[in-house]
Amino acid sequence: MKNKKYFNFTFLISVLSFFVLMGNSIFAAEFSWKFNNGLPETRNESKELDRFAADVKKATNGGLDIKVYHGGSLGLKNNDVLRWLPTGAAEMGLVWANYLGRDAPALNAVYIQGSVGSSEEHIKAIPVLKEIYSSELTKWGIVPSGFMGLPILYASIFCKGEKVNTLDMLKTKKLRVWSKDMVDTFKKLGVSAQIIGQTEMYVALKTGVVDCAVYPALYAHTVSLQEVTNSASYLYPIAGLPYVLGASERKWAKLPQSYKNAVKDAADKLFQRSTDYSDDEANEMNARRKLESKGVDWLIDFSPLDQRAFLDAAAETWKEAANEAGGEAPNNRSKILQAIGR
Repeated sequence: MKNKKYFNFTFLISVLSFFVLMGNSIFAAEFSWKFNNGLPETRNESKELDRFAADVKKATNGGLDIKVYHGGSLGLKNNDVLRWLPTGAAEMGLVWANYLGRDAPALNAVYIQGSVGSSEEHIKAIPVLKEIYSSELTKWGIVPSGFMGLPILYASIFCKGEKVNTLDMLKTKKLRVWSKDMVDTFKKLGVSAQIIGQTEMYVALKTGVVDCAVYPALYAHTVSLQEVTNSASYLYPIAGLPYVLGASERKWAKLPQSYKNAVKDAADKLFQRSTDYSDDEANEMNARRKLESKGVDWLIDFSPLDQRAFLDAAAETWKEAANEAGGEAPNNRSKILQAIGR
């Protein structure tokens, strides 16, 4: 009799444990989200996104499990994000204004390459940039659940074959860039540039589709530029627009408020980490040395005159882009200029 009672007790415990486990798995599955990240897994931003997801999972006791898919492995394109994210094809995704020119020209014109010339100006502009992003993305059914900053980067010209460190030399080359404003800016300088996606850049350089590419030294190794170029030279600073951690409004509405708070808290911590610019210059120098050790000849910088010519051309492009985009774009540009004290 005693054994039977013991058997019944253990059986009951087993059954209850089973249902508890089943309940947890069902709950977890209900809030198992995909996050589309177009950046390579080796990028620092990708590692930060993994940390963000881990923070959310911990804060919700596993209730919201965000799986980050790096390198566009979900097959969702960056320039289509305003189309697929509202549908929930992936519940979250990295949104960057530089890819939104086709669908949201006003956002694409918010901040272009060469808009600001220092980290001090960029820091002053960030609060305005976040307000603009938030206002515009909600119109598309996207919740800006948080932001991730970019380090102050140093855009260099990486070339295959002949070494290039003047605008006059660059005029004789085919240049890879990643946004329309860059095409327009370099055109003003007499340089032929074309937009080639990050995932296609390696092959484009290797096969001679382009001779050179604009890219920051800090991330050059993540796309193996040292394998298809042999020289590089610094041209201008990149004070990049922050990334948005966008969420489908439809999916976001189904989350409990405590989970929404957990996402926002984790995103705030991510933003604080990603906007610490104290080590940027040292990191840049280390990146250059590593590239030199792998065969990239680091040339003298483009001259101050060439650097100034690029920034002047960029300022003209920014004004044109804002006017062409219309709507709030000219006003947004004015807000940013006012914030940085120009």
